[in-house]
Amino acid sequence: MAILAVNTGSSSLKLSLIAGDDRILAERELEAPGAQVDPEQLEAALRDGLDDAGAVVHRIVHGGERFTGPVLIDAEVTRALEQLTDLAPLHQPKSLAALRAVSEQLPGVPAIACFDTAFHQTLSPAAATYPLPARWRERWRLRKYGFHGLSHGWIARRVPELCPQLPDTARIVSCHLGAGASLCAIAAGRSVDTTMGFTPLDGLVMATRSGSIDPGMLLWLLEDGRLTRHELERALEHESGLAGVAGTGDMREILRRAGDGDGDDRARLALDVYTHRLRSLIAAMAAATAGLEVLAFTGGVGERSAEVRSLAADGLRFLGVELDADRNTDAAPDAEIGADAAPVRTLVVTAREDLEMVRQARPLLTTAG
Repeated sequence: MAILAVNTGSSSLKLSLIAGDDRILAERELEAPGAQVDPEQLEAALRDGLDDAGAVVHRIVHGGERFTGPVLIDAEVTRALEQLTDLAPLHQPKSLAALRAVSEQLPGVPAIACFDTAFHQTLSPAAATYPLPARWRERWRLRKYGFHGLSHGWIARRVPELCPQLPDTARIVSCHLGAGASLCAIAAGRSVDTTMGFTPLDGLVMATRSGSIDPGMLLWLLEDGRLTRHELERALEHESGLAGVAGTGDMREILRRAGDGDGDDRARLALDVYTHRLRSLIAAMAAATAGLEVLAFTGGVGERSAEVRSLAADGLRFLGVELDADRNTDAAPDAEIGADAAPVRTLVVTAREDLEMVRQARPLLTTAG
């Protein structure tokens, strides 16, 4: 059975029709600004080779505590997903809009939801609990949820395929580096820690998101009318991170400016801040697994920027990470870029959230059938 994977991003809708042997039969990417999906564009794309699907699988950013794995979508599940919107107000509406739009175009075709939070449901209480008043945590379900779970889950699945000699207990740090970015500590195929938390704002420096910030500073900014809540929220989501320091969130532009002549001071600072946080949190993830066998880079920046990978690895030799310069420069995922004698294997892996979704969905479709 061919399955249509629907991956809703911040400004686009990626559609992939995947055969039973994992071949991509057709792909389309549509513009989807805000929470809008153009029904005419979607209908045209589906008619153009994507409508021969026996099932549809959707990427849903937030599954809360209820959804710990893929689930067949019905009216009750849809209502439950809508109730989670306040936990991911920038992402959940877009996913639900795509779900409705595709369902209207493919009525009667079974639909499955896969969740970015589900892979992190294996976090221990020590890793998932915020040291806040119990009454807050219980009333509002305040905990670390983690995100990018479909990407990190693919790394957990793909690394053993690329390195079959690794033990089943292999300890992996997965680096999903794109406009949004997060790390995951993986042991024996399970998430044991991750850098994003209650929201996708936490952790690494990102293109326009701040990453981890002192909460006391945020309280100070809200005091005495310095900033409104709306101003603070917009700045943290859309005007911070690389963009806040360098004036752009495009890593390619930052690398170019930082390397030109004497270098651009703002671009160099942005790159230094980015790699400082990246190295620090890779080390923290390795501590969570009490060691490291594999460091894996994925996502747009992780797959395409040899310089970012090199800058990250240069500060991690104490963990056993060392790159082969030529392999790193010439890497085309999926590839190994570590030095032969390095204790830790370093890989560049193509992000395949679509295939991870499809592989999660197949057992559910077999059971339902």
